[in-house]
Amino acid sequence: MLSWVQNNIASFGGDPRTVTVGGQSAGAYSALSLALDPATNGSITRVLLQSGPFGLNPQDPHQAAENADAYLRLLGIPAGTDTAKALRALPAEQLLDAYGHLSVQLAAPGNAAPPMYPVLGAPGMPRTRQQALTDGALEGKPLLIGTTRDEATAFFAFDPRIQNLTTDTALDVLTAQVGRQTAQDVYQQHADRLPQATPAQIFTSVQTDGLFRSGSLEIADHHAAGGNTTYVYQFDYAPAEDPYALGATHCAELPFLFNTFDAYPGSPILVGAGEAQRALGLEFATAVAEFVTTGTSGDWLPYAPATAARIRHFG
Repeated sequence: MLSWVQNNIASFGGDPRTVTVGGQSAGAYSALSLALDPATNGSITRVLLQSGPFGLNPQDPHQAAENADAYLRLLGIPAGTDTAKALRALPAEQLLDAYGHLSVQLAAPGNAAPPMYPVLGAPGMPRTRQQALTDGALEGKPLLIGTTRDEATAFFAFDPRIQNLTTDTALDVLTAQVGRQTAQDVYQQHADRLPQATPAQIFTSVQTDGLFRSGSLEIADHHAAGGNTTYVYQFDYAPAEDPYALGATHCAELPFLFNTFDAYPGSPILVGAGEAQRALGLEFATAVAEFVTTGTSGDWLPYAPATAARIRHFG
């Protein structure tokens, strides 16, 4: 993909010497992988990362192999078959259906990780993000990174296993993820910050930080500490009418960024959206476009490590 851009973008009025990679959610995970991988790093000038699930470590190769074998069994592809050829022969609907069944088989309360995602040591992921950053793979590349305020509500607001948590069961789920002492500490930190919240809301807040915000800020802190241009945002807008208590959930910023409000009729995150919301979208999109175009963003102060006042809030 990047080679194609390098070779062809001038024909579309672009500059092959100034290439920004960016994405949202899994797209942010992929964009960062491209920026950190020695095979593609040199083709990238700037990096835009929206709501990346950087709390997910790359998948362990052994776990990935087990999940892949389970997927092939669901598709009825026997061992010893030319797997690539067999997969290409199947219709997309069958591939997606089997993946859905695999997701259900492997689902665990509070676990938002998909069955298949980048594997440590595989192409595109030769080393961990932390090691790549330590090795200086992102040095010199302006970075714009951020999250929504309430990322994890999209994953857990409609899951009765989470909504019915008690304090004890919430701690049990967190313990399975991070160990008992860490679970107790992080749960209490969020409970103190949200004194009126239910255990489900506290758990979801923990997951927002653990899956999305903490990793994004870790990347921003490291990058800014090295003297690199870094911008950090948080998208805070939530509709006044919010029957599902989604808040500023995962993906909430996308209609604002792309001015696609009309493409989501009936969406609970856009209830009551009007001119004020479109103005917010223009503000957000302008900031992103300025970064992609110039590597800076108007009068937005670049981020300084661990400086919350330098995080730009949209909402």
